[in-house]
Amino acid sequence: MRLPFKKILAPTDFSNPSYSALDMAVELAEHFNAELHLLHVVPPLHVVPVPVNVEVPLYETEMRAAAERSMQELVEQRIPKSLTVFASVVWGDPADEIIAYQKEKDIDLIVIATHGRSGWKRWVFGSVTEKVVRTPTCPVLTINASQEEE
Repeated sequence: MRLPFKKILAPTDFSNPSYSALDMAVELAEHFNAELHLLHVVPPLHVVPVPVNVEVPLYETEMRAAAERSMQELVEQRIPKSLTVFASVVWGDPADEIIAYQKEKDIDLIVIATHGRSGWKRWVFGSVTEKVVRTPTCPVLTINASQEEE
């Protein structure tokens, strides 16, 4: 582990739990004068419930455009202007893309929310956070989501 942290990654799915993790990442980035990297991963269609009669290329384009708009709003509304911020939207498996980004950008710390899913929801959706915690080559700070944030 390297201190002080110079590059902090905050993956987001634009949910309240991910905003709690983002707030912590912002605080840490300010404390360490670190770069803040925001990453949203648009999941593949087999993970997202899609009506059968949807045109896949159009749907994918609209999903990416919506995610990029949400990312821009996130940066404008929740990130202090004093921070150096890199915001990215990518397509793929969320855990795999978070890990790939961490390695590619030489991230020092990942700050990620847990959604607290259990039972069938965890079986169906898996745990992105769990996969990220098991794999990266840097520390991972998990922020537990309260039930009200879900």
